[in-house]
Amino acid sequence: MSWPSPVELQGAHCTLEPLALTHNDALAAAASDGELWQLWYTAIPSPETMRAEIARRLDLQAKGSMLPFTTRDADGRVVGMTTYMNVDAAHKRLEIGSTWTAASAQRGPFNTECKLLLLGHAFDALGCIAVEFRTHFFNQQSRRAIERLGARLDGILRSHSRASNGTLRDTCVYSILESEWPTVKSHLQWQLTKPR
Repeated sequence: MSWPSPVELQGAHCTLEPLALTHNDALAAAASDGELWQLWYTAIPSPETMRAEIARRLDLQAKGSMLPFTTRDADGRVVGMTTYMNVDAAHKRLEIGSTWTAASAQRGPFNTECKLLLLGHAFDALGCIAVEFRTHFFNQQSRRAIERLGARLDGILRSHSRASNGTLRDTCVYSILESEWPTVKSHLQWQLTKPR
């Protein structure tokens, strides 16, 4: 059996279910909520390229390097995608990334609970020693969200890759260690219960 294997994760504000080609139309609609593919500093599929992106992620899952999820909000509406990626089964490490969420679902407890579920499964069920997050240096919204989780900046990979528009990407690498997880977990649970 592959590590990690497909699983559904459910909370009060979100559900993460294994990605499937049948999610194509709903995911295309979610990406249209805010025209997310227009953001130059990230790679979010357009409605026209959604099926190819789903197929790409499922192919990486078959090869053992990714476990992709479709995300749903509290009402069961498909609002985006996220993944366990760069899976290193031998060393029990993975990255949470390739995440995008419809604009209308980006505020409130949704993202916090998604990350709580993903981190909880990674550390408590899969026995990870570390979980990484990576984002573009200029994706300030993503960097703030990662830092709010309690992840720490490990460093910046300068000229790490080339973006679709030809520019060079500096990649910020963050992580949460197994020893830090109990404190991070308490912090995320507190964030979900505090008044907004």
